[in-house]
Amino acid sequence: MLRVTVMHSPGPRQVREQALELAAGSTVADALQACGLALAEGEAAGVWGRRAPASQPLREGDRVEVARPLRVDPKLARRERFQRQGSRGAGLFARRRPGAKPGY
Repeated sequence: MLRVTVMHSPGPRQVREQALELAAGSTVADALQACGLALAEGEAAGVWGRRAPASQPLREGDRVEVARPLRVDPKLARRERFQRQGSRGAGLFARRRPGAKPGY
């Protein structure tokens, strides 16, 4: 028997973790099926944070993760957040000590 953990986040700030015991030689697809999960469009499965095909065999102690698709490009979100905060309120100049040299 193999012990694996399946992690799934159905929505923001929601994490579901399920510990499973599977037969030796089980795959990522077997783990998802045992949890009752099916990959929706855009979702991806991985083992320990690395994308894995459904046919990948699992090892003892593996953590299978189901990742939702990104809604916003992280680079774009950071750029927009920086523009809202202004250059003085974010980044390198956010916590400047009084009397400190510029840029430190």
